[in-house]
Formats: sequence, structure tokens, C-alpha cells
Amino acid sequence: MEPLALKQAIREHAAQLGFEACRFAPAVRPPHADAFLDWLQAGESGEMAWLAKNADRRTDPQLVLPGARTIVMVAKSYGHPPSPTQGASFSNPAPYQIAQYAWGDDYHEVLTPRLRALEEILAAHGGRQRSYVDTGPVLERDFAALSGLGWHGKSTMLISQQLGAFFFLGALLTTLEIPADAPVPDRCGRCTRCIDVCPTAAITAPHKLDARRCVSYLTIELKGSIPEELRPLLGNRIYGCDDCAAVCPWNRFAQASSEARFAARPFAHQWRLRDFLGLDDAAFRALFKDSPIKRIKRRGFLRNVCVALGNTGTREDLEPLQQAALDPEPLISEHALWAVAQITARLPG
Repeated sequence: MEPLALKQAIREHAAQLGFEACRFAPAVRPPHADAFLDWLQAGESGEMAWLAKNADRRTDPQLVLPGARTIVMVAKSYGHPPSPTQGASFSNPAPYQIAQYAWGDDYHEVLTPRLRALEEILAAHGGRQRSYVDTGPVLERDFAALSGLGWHGKSTMLISQQLGAFFFLGALLTTLEIPADAPVPDRCGRCTRCIDVCPTAAITAPHKLDARRCVSYLTIELKGSIPEELRPLLGNRIYGCDDCAAVCPWNRFAQASSEARFAARPFAHQWRLRDFLGLDDAAFRALFKDSPIKRIKRRGFLRNVCVALGNTGTREDLEPLQQAALDPEPLISEHALWAVAQITARLPG
């Protein structure tokens, strides 16, 4: 098959698999390779040691797949525009916030089989492939921007004119030579909404993020205690943060996700914060089965719940928190005691 015909066949197959976009980038050194290495050197990746461990591979696709010539980039929307009762765009009506990508099933489990299915058409034409859904040593956003799937927003998130800011990326490296697509211009203009809204000032300048201050890092990647000076800034966020993505004006063109497995489960909106404190290990695993939230385990999730209660809780939350303070897991106990002190200080008299 001629390269252009193969390219079209891949695009059509990607659409059949449910991807909203499929574009092609050359397998070259990522444009932000040096910036990525500088970011690691500055320590702004925090405790994410795995990023530095394979930094050489992240900055050279040939170390990931020798002979790679093309990177096929696909996108799948997970956005949930508001219902009539929700109000603001992409809002969460619950008294706590969970990042939208975690409202439903784990995106790795949803998208990886589809990306593997896309590999089959390339293998049939003699290609060798490697594919990843946020799991491999690939700077996906660089190659997505190279392919014209979107552009680098000032928040460091990728922004798409068609999909807005709420979508997943998949990367498929192949040894086949497929004509690359052209990048699109940066359309952020003078807008700084994402920088202005960041609750912890983690976006230190346009296109620069100090992960150590980012709510998503603090509630997901950080395994130990959340620094006390940052806890009040987390507000009611218990898993990730959508603030910088939610305020992006390009979301006005985005459509609701068509993927049923990304639909919100009851835990995304319908629980009371203090009720999460009653979860033992078995109940936690059952509630978050097939959810991205399971990765931070009970200790990490209840740590986050305690911080949110410390920031927003009332007298009714004190007894559950006092019980959590007796938890044999020190991380939970520590944050529960902090939350009790915060609430108590707010009570009158």
C-alpha cells in the first residue's frame, strides 16, 4: 500500500476504534528534550524518580524502538460538559473534587487494547511497533504537538481546537515511514486563565510547571505527607485537579465524551467526604475496582480526604476524623489529626 493510502487506512481504523483524532509525527528527538532534562535537573519533578531513570529513552525514540520512523498519535476525549443542574462548564457538583479522568474506568485499561488493535494494521504492512498509553518513555505531548493534534498550552497541557483540554493521548511508534502531518500554531494568545487559576501557583511561568506544588502531584504522585503549608491550598480536591484545564476557553468547542466507560461512577459525586473514612482495605479496593484511584491505595486516598475535611469540614466530621486518627496507617492518622485541629480552630467559642 502506498504511504498516503496506508495513512488514510490507519486514520479510518483509529476512528472505528473510537479515537477522535489520529495524526502522524516523525520519530525525531522531541522538541522539548533539553527543557525536560533541565526540569529534571532543577528537581521540579519531585519524587517521580522514574522520569529521570529513563530520561535518555524519553529524549530519543530510537532507544525505545530501534529504526522507528513515525509516531502515530491518537486522542480520546473524556470531557463531561455540565448537566442543566451543574452550572459552570466541566464542573463537579459534589462537595469534593475528583479529576474528571478518574470519574470512570481506568483509561489505561480502556485505551491500551484499542491501541494494540491499531498496531495490527501496521504489522500487516511489515512494521515493528511499540505502543503506550501514558505508560512508556515517550514525551507524548511533544509528538502530539509535532503531529498537529494540538499545541502546548501555557499550563503545559496539550490543547486541541476541536477537543479542548480534556482528552487522553496514545502513542504508537512504528518502523514504517508514513508522511507526517503539519503542526498547528499556538492559539493561546494573551490568555493566562490557566496560570491565574492554579490554586498552588504551580505554573510558575507560561509553559513551566513545578510539579512539587501541583495538586495532581501532591494528591497522586507524592507518597508521603503533604507539606503542611500546601494543605490549605488543596481545598476540597481529593484526587487530581482540573482547574487549569477547566478554564481553557477552547473547551467551548469540545463535545461530551462518547465513551460509556468514562461515565461518572457514584463515588465521583454522591458520597459525603467523611463516609470515605469508613473504607477498610477491602472496601476501598471494591469501590475503586478498575478506577485510576486504586493506584494511590487506601493510605493515599484517605490522606487526601483528611486534608479536604480539614479545609472544608464541620463539627459533624470530627468524630469520623477522630476515628481515622486511630488508624494503624501513620499517614492517615497524621493527616486526620491535622484535620481535627483545623476544624476545631474554626468552631465558635
